[in-house]
Amino acid sequence: MSVRRLFAVTAAAAVALFATVGQADAQTHVTRVAALHLHAVDVCPPPAKGQVSCLATVLANSHNQPFTTPAPSGYAPSDLRTAYGLTKASPSRGAGQTVAVVDAYDDPTAEGDLAVYRSAFGLPACGTGCFEKVAQDGTTNYPKANTGWSTEISLDLDMISAICPRCHILLVEAAGADNADVETGENTAARLGATEISNSFGGSEPSDATAEDVNFHHPGIATTAATGDDGYGVEYPASSPYVLAVGGTTLNESSSGAFSETAWSGSGSGCSAYEPKPAWQASVAPDCPSNRAEADVAADADPNTGVAVYGPSDEESCGLVVVCTAKPTHGWIEVGGTSVGAPLIASVIALAGNASTFTPGVPYRHTHLLHNITTGSNCTQGSGGLLGLFGPACPDNELDNAGPGWNGPTGLGTPNGLGAF
Repeated sequence: MSVRRLFAVTAAAAVALFATVGQADAQTHVTRVAALHLHAVDVCPPPAKGQVSCLATVLANSHNQPFTTPAPSGYAPSDLRTAYGLTKASPSRGAGQTVAVVDAYDDPTAEGDLAVYRSAFGLPACGTGCFEKVAQDGTTNYPKANTGWSTEISLDLDMISAICPRCHILLVEAAGADNADVETGENTAARLGATEISNSFGGSEPSDATAEDVNFHHPGIATTAATGDDGYGVEYPASSPYVLAVGGTTLNESSSGAFSETAWSGSGSGCSAYEPKPAWQASVAPDCPSNRAEADVAADADPNTGVAVYGPSDEESCGLVVVCTAKPTHGWIEVGGTSVGAPLIASVIALAGNASTFTPGVPYRHTHLLHNITTGSNCTQGSGGLLGLFGPACPDNELDNAGPGWNGPTGLGTPNGLGAF
């Protein structure tokens, strides 16, 4: 990768800056990003046909390497619980719930990285019975490691811990990113006792989507899926009527500590080409009259207002600026993408304790208990952003613009306590 510009501050100054900024101060956050010339990059490559990609994005330096910091940077668990009205939830809530995440490839340091995150934020240690990792067949024959997917895994595990620290966590590692592999992992998660399953991956909607839906249809288990990070456009499995499709917002904190949200420009949305419209969407998405529409709900996803995550990344070690070598490292990174919302919402459902009777239609009966997002659009980046040259053209209606009531980028809105779930 070519070096086209230098950091506005030296590496040493950057470390000093991060040591003093603290966590989740929106004004400092904006200043920090501008000063360091950081930008968002996907941690996984685009999926090939018949595959999925993880949907996490990280703040990176001018060489497209994740910017790792010695102290947490981004929103902490307390910030997320405050923003989403969860501070009054009993500390014992979630006990007995098993939130599973299905990802591809192995993260060999997942448990250790999770311990660092929980310790840093004063969360209960994840001891015996708290964390379990299995391969897609339920054994301990783990697949090969992959740094990008390991970053995704760290995000998923950290978000469950942030929202539901008493929940049991089940990590199912698929052998690869093929649809068949992650779908096998999905069924394994259900077989091993998951009460909620989070899917932070997506790919092109397959023409046989209705046939593949069986892998995401597990009555008595609440399933979430991220809608994508490329702006307007539909991804699968989020378009399945058996999952709660989670879009994304930009989550800002004011100097007084109040939070506000707008639709994130990268949030996926749209009208499925193959899935019929479920009954619980009958009164929404008039521009998608016969088919399933994304999203259902949303949560923070903008990497510029991202969450603190501890895990692996490929960081560049630079000597004389132009002489840089990549080296694997562990540290704090700031992460966004609709991958934040999928495990976050799954964990909110776990706190509510309603998985056995939960369906994606439940929030549609409790819309007044959500934060409705009324501003923003996802027609400014990604597939629909360039006049449809690289994907579907933006329709300029509720499918790509936020507004009162249901809208594509953020669905019915974001959590405001547990009531809607």
